[in-house]
Amino acid sequence: MGYKTVVNSMFMTPSAKTTIHDIAKRAGVSISTVSRVLNDNKSVREGSRQAVLDAVRELNYHPNIFASGLAGGQSKTIGIITQYISSPFFDMILRGILDEMTGGNYHPLFADGQWQEDKERRSLETFIDRRVDGLVILGGVLPEDELIAISQRLPLIVIGRDIKAIQDRCIPLDNYGGAYAATQHLIQQGHRNIIHLTGILRHEDAQQRLAGYRQAMADANLSNDDKLIVEGDFSEQSGVMVAERLLNNGPTFTAIFAANDQMAMGLRLTLYRRGIRVPEDVSLIGFDNQPASAFLTPPLTTVGQPALAIGKSAAKRILAKIQDQEEEIKHFKAKLMIRDSVTRIH
Repeated sequence: MGYKTVVNSMFMTPSAKTTIHDIAKRAGVSISTVSRVLNDNKSVREGSRQAVLDAVRELNYHPNIFASGLAGGQSKTIGIITQYISSPFFDMILRGILDEMTGGNYHPLFADGQWQEDKERRSLETFIDRRVDGLVILGGVLPEDELIAISQRLPLIVIGRDIKAIQDRCIPLDNYGGAYAATQHLIQQGHRNIIHLTGILRHEDAQQRLAGYRQAMADANLSNDDKLIVEGDFSEQSGVMVAERLLNNGPTFTAIFAANDQMAMGLRLTLYRRGIRVPEDVSLIGFDNQPASAFLTPPLTTVGQPALAIGKSAAKRILAKIQDQEEEIKHFKAKLMIRDSVTRIH
């Protein structure tokens, strides 16, 4: 394949009319100069660069970045695996990643692992086959040794997990500290019989939130009775079902700490239907500080994590890894958002 054919295949627009030759002719420069400008090569004189950019705009020309990247040894893409793409918390992290990458030279590709090991693995294989330049994984259940092996092949950032062998590639979340603070707040308000509605306990974040709850109860010399711990699945429906079960034949309780806001919303709905007031009869705390939580009746006390900032940090770090640069490692702390769904009892 000749040079002329290669260049045209690299930069041809979907309409297949305007070519790099048209840009060069309009700007009065060589094809190689156009190529350098489109690849952001700084060696081009400012006058020539501006002429090329003017021609690009006038001819409504859009280069095929994917093909261009492959020709340069990169795909200019980053594979991002989330879990339950409809999750408001993960959605906010993804928004932070997109905000940071918008206008740059790299473009995100998304897959939903759905907290299933086989789906995550297939997504990874697809991304690797597509020759992505880096990977960002939100949560997930892939074994640590597999992630360590992947990190030796590709730039990798993992959000929500703390893997000792690749700590410089991890952005852990403050699940333990946030859960401890939520449980401690209920204890400080006089509550002793506190239900913890967990997430799916094979997930690391659910395990860490349960550990924070247990430690806060232990530090207050309160019972760690397993009857007070009920497993959910992070969905609103599981909150509804657990509340029904607790009210029908569960232990006595005055407060519930739910492992995420979605389950807290389900709990709130069932309590309302059964004529049980929040917080007068039962206090309620969630986790994740979803935007809707502030607009419940009453507004939900919850634990907030800076999801947008976490996403931006992940994007900065993966881009730095791809370019073999160093990026500051930030540690994000959870914050208790005190609203109106908890009351003091005596």
